[in-house]
Amino acid sequence: MPWGGEGDARAKILGQADGYVVAYVEAEPGYSGEAHEHTNTEFSYVIQGAVRNQGVGLVAGDGYAAAVGSTHADFHTDTGARYLIIFKL
Repeated sequence: MPWGGEGDARAKILGQADGYVVAYVEAEPGYSGEAHEHTNTEFSYVIQGAVRNQGVGLVAGDGYAAAVGSTHADFHTDTGARYLIIFKL
């Protein structure tokens, strides 16, 4: 399924339980995520490639957690990336 943001990205839902979603995302080079505020905690784990997440460079094997109430306004990949994201709807 298409994944929101600017550029080409798609997601596959791997599982859902108790309102949480686990998604596998394939983002092509140049992809940028949409700005949003977190109403729930969000976790991500980079499998392949590199991303910039809130000014922090992440590569394969790195993870990131966004706290409730935090604003997510800087997510981009120059190289393309594959990552897992866990969030609550």
